[in-house]
Amino acid sequence: MQQQTAAAIRHTLNLTGRERAVITGVSDVDCFNEQLVVLLTDAGQMTVTGEGLHVENLNLKDGQLVIEGEIASIEYSGRPRREGGVLSRLFR
Repeated sequence: MQQQTAAAIRHTLNLTGRERAVITGVSDVDCFNEQLVVLLTDAGQMTVTGEGLHVENLNLKDGQLVIEGEIASIEYSGRPRREGGVLSRLFR
């Protein structure tokens, strides 16, 4: 049986009623407080803002993050991560 790492899990975002976000493909959480959560995903850096935010579940091994609270915005910045370096893309 093959195990998947966080980098191999595709990024998804499931937002329920602006109160709960389930995010996969998470590789790291830079910072979080009640108004802001900044994380790194396969799709680039993601910033979640709102009120009363808290991290319900964080599992970097599985690449999953669950945020609950009043979610006001979700913003992506930066470029998505690509698998491999320049040489691996050259020899595809």
